[in-house]
Amino acid sequence: MSNKFLYFAYGSNMLTKRIHINNPTAERKNIGLLKNFRLDFLRHSRRWGGCSATIVPTENYNVWGVIWELHECNMATLDCQEGVANKVYFPLMVDVETPDGQILNCRVYQQCDSPDEHVKLRLLPSHRRPSPLYIKTILEGAKENKIPAEYIKFLEIIPHNNYSGKCEVNLPLNES
Repeated sequence: MSNKFLYFAYGSNMLTKRIHINNPTAERKNIGLLKNFRLDFLRHSRRWGGCSATIVPTENYNVWGVIWELHECNMATLDCQEGVANKVYFPLMVDVETPDGQILNCRVYQQCDSPDEHVKLRLLPSHRRPSPLYIKTILEGAKENKIPAEYIKFLEIIPHNNYSGKCEVNLPLNES
């Protein structure tokens, strides 16, 4: 695996057709659990018409996602997609546990800004809600990859912002 790296996707990139738009070398390796982080939404994304997902270090919370193996040539495209140069997200390395107990060190992206307050996702204020299309994409990816049903139920109760306008999911990579 010398010229490849592992990436943990917890948002729209859980969906195969979504990650392959900019990262064609991505191969699904497994699903996994990121411990002591919570899923949250904060920064508005022009691409999605609502807030995009982030992870926030939080004791006793967990985030499920998909572990992809990518060729090094896609590290730059992934960084660009996540807006690293524009300080939207920053990459970090985390340990992710697979359902069979294996621990894999994976690249993940966290938004540069963290929410000031921790609110239960089902109670998200309207200015922090994702669009219906974004939540639908996350849910499709979770179901496609057989993320545990309990976590899918958790994702299903996240309120959206009712945005029904055009989403720019095919904007150039560096647009967020």
